[in-house]
Amino acid sequence: MFILFALLSILPPEWAKDAVWYQIFPERFHNADPSNDPTRERIGGPEGWEITPWTSDWYARADWEQKRGPEFRSFATTRRYGGDLQGVMDKLDYLDSLGVTVLYFNPVFDAVSMHKYDASSYHHIDRHFGPDPAGDVAKMNAEDPIDPKTWVWTSADSLFLNLIRESHERGIRVVIDGVFNHTGRDFWAFRDLLEHKEESRFKGWYEGVVFNDSLPDGFDYKGWWGYKGLPELKEQNGTLIAPIRNHIFDITRRWMDPNGDGDPSDGVDGWRLDVAEDVGLPFWRQWHAHVRSINPNALTIAETWTDAAKTHIADDLFDVVMNYRFAYAAHDFFITRTRDARSLDLRLDTLRTQFPNEVNLSMQNLYDTHDTERLASMIVNNSRRYKQDSKVESIENTYDVRKPDAEERDIQKLMALFQYTYVGTPMVYYGTEAGLWGADDPDDRKPMLWPEFSYDDEVNHPFSRRRPRDKVAFDSNLVDWYSRLGAIRAEHVSLRNGSYQTLLAEEGGTAFAFMRRSGTDLAMVLINNSAEPATLRIDITTLRNLPVRLVDALSGETVRRAGTTMSVSMLPYQGMILVP
Repeated sequence: MFILFALLSILPPEWAKDAVWYQIFPERFHNADPSNDPTRERIGGPEGWEITPWTSDWYARADWEQKRGPEFRSFATTRRYGGDLQGVMDKLDYLDSLGVTVLYFNPVFDAVSMHKYDASSYHHIDRHFGPDPAGDVAKMNAEDPIDPKTWVWTSADSLFLNLIRESHERGIRVVIDGVFNHTGRDFWAFRDLLEHKEESRFKGWYEGVVFNDSLPDGFDYKGWWGYKGLPELKEQNGTLIAPIRNHIFDITRRWMDPNGDGDPSDGVDGWRLDVAEDVGLPFWRQWHAHVRSINPNALTIAETWTDAAKTHIADDLFDVVMNYRFAYAAHDFFITRTRDARSLDLRLDTLRTQFPNEVNLSMQNLYDTHDTERLASMIVNNSRRYKQDSKVESIENTYDVRKPDAEERDIQKLMALFQYTYVGTPMVYYGTEAGLWGADDPDDRKPMLWPEFSYDDEVNHPFSRRRPRDKVAFDSNLVDWYSRLGAIRAEHVSLRNGSYQTLLAEEGGTAFAFMRRSGTDLAMVLINNSAEPATLRIDITTLRNLPVRLVDALSGETVRRAGTTMSVSMLPYQGMILVP
């Protein structure tokens, strides 16, 4: 009873359930300012390294890459394409046209890698995302990073604050990635440890530090999941030790209330927290109290992949999670076909009953992210489980790297329709709406497709095998589909905060239908997840106040009810959103 009472008190901010999310991986979104491109010195690139052309064939190898070895992954993570914050600002109109209301950024803080999960600093935006990398480094070097009183705003910091302001002017909120389990080796505290060893004032900041002159660094330490490039921050009794905790509280306030005037409207609107399960719940409770003291209307999202969602959502913890469990269920129904309509319905019902309605309405429903293969490639490789077996190297290198065909795009469109109409909020990973495809990391991080660019065909293969020549281009028809779904969702309150009722989910069936209703606004969602035409017969006996005539918001087709059953003929892989 106590657990139930605690859950009932959870109330995410009101704006969360109206969200249409768009995830941006900054280095690969848009390069608007080549003058700030990353340098060979900063990333530790090999001789001959240079920025990779934005429009080149993904698997083509530059001269410096060919020298790194035969394996594609041996050099792919060293590539840079030069995406920056000005690139995002230049595309805000595009994002607005998609119906996006919240931007979620992969880490934007200063870091060596292209993914930025190896922070060099939490209190500065990456030097190569702003207009003056050299000037920013000079400003950073003049600070005492442990003392917030010495912190200044770099040009990249200021540009990020401008991005927040311009986004807010369009009604778009900004959520950033917090990585508080580990840093990079270039993080200012770890660099001090590398330089001063046992004399470093930060020697207690990292897990498992043991000094020994015979070791390469003169000491050993614990890396995240054993990876030494991501040294883990020190915890005691389930929370980060006080000096680290205080520093994280300082940087949290910096980005949530940049002016320090108690008005958080010029700061970020929330946080997505990386590897939330790898940091103790006592820390998260302390941090959440701090966040809510700055902005009670901020949203916090935990990265969880499992049923840990049940332990991480609470009134004093996270508001919602990245809803990978939704993705697992949908993948099994739409792609591998290992889950029939009845099984899908039961799985989704189980997930909904674990949380109050307000939480379910705000869940971040996703399919693909920077940590999975692209949705389009999931559909192409439809015998593989979600996330597992999703890398090019898996299953004896049999992953199919080709472009999806027309039928596979229809399945993607059907899945997008389900994502935009089911309980929760849809999140689109950059470029999925524009036609990008690819296996898991690094292939899921290709440069964004833009209509003004002409891209090389994809003809190379990571293992030099034969493959079809695939045209790479911005898919305007697919973009229009996602834009239309966003507009329909914005138009109908029932799709954002309405109740849910399953209408059709038969054992062994490939058809699925449900109702969303809020007051007088309603939407019936019909899905034919089959390569064959189908007639969906829906019992409407118990549906109160159902209009005689309904219209598909996508096609304009009219559907009339007759008696106690509604019969609707549908094409292969067709979805409908029937509204009055």
